[in-house]
Amino acid sequence: MVIGLTSDTFASTKTHPIHPFSERREALEAFIRASGYRTRWGIEPLNDRYGSATDADFDAIVVSEETLPVAVEINAVRRGKKRRKVDIHQITCVLAEDGRWISSTRIWRGEIDVHGRLIR
Repeated sequence: MVIGLTSDTFASTKTHPIHPFSERREALEAFIRASGYRTRWGIEPLNDRYGSATDADFDAIVVSEETLPVAVEINAVRRGKKRRKVDIHQITCVLAEDGRWISSTRIWRGEIDVHGRLIR
């Protein structure tokens, strides 16, 4: 399993501060290890919307509702390169107490905490 994690450069398009790639990578690695997953995994930096998904030998890509259009684009690019398409699996984003998505923007604005609890 390959996990794409937004690079510092690509994340700099956000309108609010983002933790450095190294910190986000360490937190992601700690989460995976604590979860006890046994599948072999690796983390690669995403420097653009596609990462290595247009060229690498993937069977599937997992995306959110928000990034589903990017997965469709990835398959179009792959088709243009004569590569086989990847299966697209869309997950549902985790919702905060108010029924809206948990996002780094909402956390930064102080609307919710990292668990989606409203900050009053």
